[in-house]
Amino acid sequence: MTTTVQVNRAPVLTLWATVVAERLGHPREEALSLGRAVAGLNAQSKGRRLGIYEGKDEPARKAPATRKSAARTRLVEILGRQVSVTKTARGDRAVLKDAVIEPKGVERYLAQKFGDALEEATAAMRALAKAYTPRQLGSMGYVLYERFRPEIPAGTRGWGAKGPLDLAHIHRMAHRADDG
Repeated sequence: MTTTVQVNRAPVLTLWATVVAERLGHPREEALSLGRAVAGLNAQSKGRRLGIYEGKDEPARKAPATRKSAARTRLVEILGRQVSVTKTARGDRAVLKDAVIEPKGVERYLAQKFGDALEEATAAMRALAKAYTPRQLGSMGYVLYERFRPEIPAGTRGWGAKGPLDLAHIHRMAHRADDG
């Protein structure tokens, strides 16, 4: 059993947001899309704060330009982020920078970043999410992430840096929540 994984924060947040979205009732493929969008929005925001990206921090855009597409777009809140979601022929999908996020790409991304530890990391995060009601996760899901995310250097030195994700710590958090 793997107890720690060296990984940067973006895939950890992607996986956690996916697990939270599933716990909130979103189907797996939609949840994967939402998870990737949440991590992308966080990366944009942090990149702007650090001066890596230019521009102002903007909230999620609503619908693409046409009236027809506006009727098919809604906002979903995951981990405190408002994510645009649109209906597609394959189901609801998150939209970021006017691009639909497909779940297959997110699955490949997570598999690449977590490697053999993906299944164990997913199980640990699902146990933690299950220890809370959907309503509790809605209000404190990001705080939980902050408690288990990998430690990395502050500022631009930490941009993209890997750190240890302690899966045993996530399991302990789940057990403490169950006990409390």
